[in-house]
Amino acid sequence: MRLSLRYRLLLPLTLLLLGDAVATAWAATTAARGAERRLAAQQWAVARTLTEERSQFRFTRPILDQMKGLSGAEFLFVPPEGRPGAPLESTFQPIPTPPTDVPVVTLAAEAEDHTLGSPVEVAGTEYRCLRLRILYRPSGGDLYIFYPESLRQTAVRDAVRPLLVLGGIGGLLALSLAVAFGSRLVARIRALDARTRLIAAGDFRPMPVPRSDDELRDLCLAVNDMARRLAAFQEELQRDERLRVLGQFSGGLAHQLRNAAAGAKLAIELFLAENPSADPEPLQVALRQLARIEANLRQFLVLGKPPDHVRVPCDLVKLIDQVVSLLRPQCQHAGTMLTWNPQSARVVDGDPTQLSHLFGNVIGNAVEAAGAGGEVMVSLRDSKGPVVVEVIDTGPGPPPDVAERLFEPFVTGKSQGIGLGLAVAKQAVDAHGGRLTWERRDNKTVFRIELP
Repeated sequence: MRLSLRYRLLLPLTLLLLGDAVATAWAATTAARGAERRLAAQQWAVARTLTEERSQFRFTRPILDQMKGLSGAEFLFVPPEGRPGAPLESTFQPIPTPPTDVPVVTLAAEAEDHTLGSPVEVAGTEYRCLRLRILYRPSGGDLYIFYPESLRQTAVRDAVRPLLVLGGIGGLLALSLAVAFGSRLVARIRALDARTRLIAAGDFRPMPVPRSDDELRDLCLAVNDMARRLAAFQEELQRDERLRVLGQFSGGLAHQLRNAAAGAKLAIELFLAENPSADPEPLQVALRQLARIEANLRQFLVLGKPPDHVRVPCDLVKLIDQVVSLLRPQCQHAGTMLTWNPQSARVVDGDPTQLSHLFGNVIGNAVEAAGAGGEVMVSLRDSKGPVVVEVIDTGPGPPPDVAERLFEPFVTGKSQGIGLGLAVAKQAVDAHGGRLTWERRDNKTVFRIELP
């Protein structure tokens, strides 16, 4: 049977409250008995005063009235049967008939067990009656002490009430606090349950973390961390899925486009061979652009695939020269200034195709970002550590919503872009054990390529 956590929390407390109620009842009963014993002890002290052997008191009406004022009890003195005609002395008016069913007790017999006596009723009022036999007086007789039942009940209530009030209030307060705490705890657990269900449905937003530093706060932090990791895993899976779909789609398309570009290149080369007097410069530019198209199409086929571990000495200056020569016509047409000051050869071990893609995509991206009237500066320096190539453009920089994911596939801030150039560059630089980073410096965008 399913038992709610609220009731699991309240069950031990309920048992504890039952134990508290039993203990309170026992304490109240003990207090009531103690109060009654104290009243009995007071009445027996009065009885000793009146009946002890050395006492000089006579059981007259004034004496009994004084004792009534001290103890609150009513008194009745009955002379012995051997004194016919002797008057009864009592604080009652009129004097009642002495009850004959009350047992006779002596001070010696009741020395250790004081009681208020038997319950009787006199003139419609309830009393506790104590009948004492006078043993030390020559005259003898019986002394009746009537203690009002109302006074006894008041004394008992005064003794029991604080215990019942404190026990009841304490129990109710503990129960209220337990219910409130249990409800709050269950509400927090239900919030966690609802949050995990949302995560299972694909909503990976973090949940609010409570202020109280306890285990549930740790659990909320763990759930948020799990949601963050699942979001990253989902994004990676989506990226892999996009790459898979792209590979299936672009394989045939890129093959057809490469064949068309190769055919165009072949036609231009044949035309130049058959017409040596024609101006070759425009056709050379067309050949270079066709070569660039072919290289870009090749990127569709290699993106997401494990790179081939080809390592040969590569002159970075020569590779960058080729990229710059391909991009100069585009810069002249757009009015973009492209600055590249080649230095002496810088040779690294690597794959020339991948490095060509790396520089082509980074510099081409900078040219497009700089736009008309902008400027792109390419520099190469050989430090004590890695070889560093910096590509600086005067464009506005990536939009904030894509800045953190700039090197992921299909992430782009261009309206006409597809977001593959920098992803290809990142794959190439990672394959060479290098690093590709970017930053905004002096209102310019700086891409930094480090190669070992």
